[in-house]
Amino acid sequence: MNRPLFALLLLLTLPFQALAEEKAAAPPKQLARIELADGDTLVFLGDSITHQCLYTQYVEDYFYTRYPERRIRFHNSGVGGDRASDALIRFDEDVASYKPKYVSILLGMNDGSYTRFEPEVFTKYEAGMQELLGRIDAIGAAAVPMAPTMFDSRAIQIGKRKTSELRDKYYNAVLAFYGAWLREQAFGGGLGYVDMYGPLNDITFEQRKTNPNFTMIPDAVHPGAAGQVVMAMAILSDMHPSRQVSGINAVRRGGKWAVSGQRGVVSDIAPGETLKFTFTAKSLPWVLPESAALGYKLTKAGHKMSNERFRATGLAPGKYELLIDGQSVGVYSHVQLAAKVELQANPKTPQYQQALAVAMLNQERTDQAVRPLRNLWRTRKVKRGQEAKYRANPDDPAVAEFGKWLAGFAPKIKELAALAKSFEDKIYQANQPQPRTYELTPVK
Repeated sequence: MNRPLFALLLLLTLPFQALAEEKAAAPPKQLARIELADGDTLVFLGDSITHQCLYTQYVEDYFYTRYPERRIRFHNSGVGGDRASDALIRFDEDVASYKPKYVSILLGMNDGSYTRFEPEVFTKYEAGMQELLGRIDAIGAAAVPMAPTMFDSRAIQIGKRKTSELRDKYYNAVLAFYGAWLREQAFGGGLGYVDMYGPLNDITFEQRKTNPNFTMIPDAVHPGAAGQVVMAMAILSDMHPSRQVSGINAVRRGGKWAVSGQRGVVSDIAPGETLKFTFTAKSLPWVLPESAALGYKLTKAGHKMSNERFRATGLAPGKYELLIDGQSVGVYSHVQLAAKVELQANPKTPQYQQALAVAMLNQERTDQAVRPLRNLWRTRKVKRGQEAKYRANPDDPAVAEFGKWLAGFAPKIKELAALAKSFEDKIYQANQPQPRTYELTPVK
């Protein structure tokens, strides 16, 4: 071939080759949101912090009230003491069998062995997590790795518990490293990611500016209800930022009211100067049990993730009483009403009470079915460690007892799952939004 012609062709093809190489090397697009449609399942895979069944319960409460028209399923797959290697053992039965669309992973607290950073310890965690991510991908689910939570060494001092220099001095930093490594795996693989570590540390240290003994993790490892709300907020903020429940705008012009609504339907607007109408929202506010009130307040969860707004403009100066279904929910000035009133955390509203009933039903579901089911899996883990002993001593009377227990394991799991489903049926009856009559009257 003519050399000048060859050189010209080479120059022309180089940009296309570079573009192809750049495209091949481009990182995958990140999973930005957890989108749960009707019939989808989310599995929460984890250790004892997931086994507590609190942050999982609060996330469930959010989806039950935000999307009442969708039948979404949840499965808690947390077992106390688990490391990534333990989760792999029960993966097929306790994760894959539920055919999840998403699997969140909260592991690492035990994987670091409660000491300073040790490369050989981390290597086991690394291998286990990578295998878990591969197993989740193999079943067609999307993985949402989550950074390990905070280790609060000051809680040990506050509680006057037994100290350990390598644990208390280094372990929170070790968990930060594990979380940073996990984030890189998520970004490199196009996975979702939730930062559990940052919010817990940030809120704790902010509160300690005024209260040195503040902690959300009384035993240094397991967050209490307040900390678990922070965890639920981290999941929703990072992976499902849907902030508004509903919005109502009422405008008075020429002695008449015009009312519009967001995420709901306005009807039956009364004629004349009195503001009265019916509003049917598409969802309920995100309400949690009273035990979670501190975490709800610290995170501003209602304002950030459950905004339920009412606004009325064109009012004569003065104070006005807002009634919903004939129940007084508050007295506000015309200035407050023109700006906006947030109702999501107002316990006097019927929609708040309805959402609270949903949350309490879910708490019953957790206490009576979900947590006992997780306790059963925890017992299975303990007995799995004893199986080698039983096999080596077939004449040991304990072998027969173990066989009897193992034979009853699957039926008991099925029984508890059925009980959880019966509560779920009640939840999906209780979470349906109802038409609400709003009325605004002047206070004399």
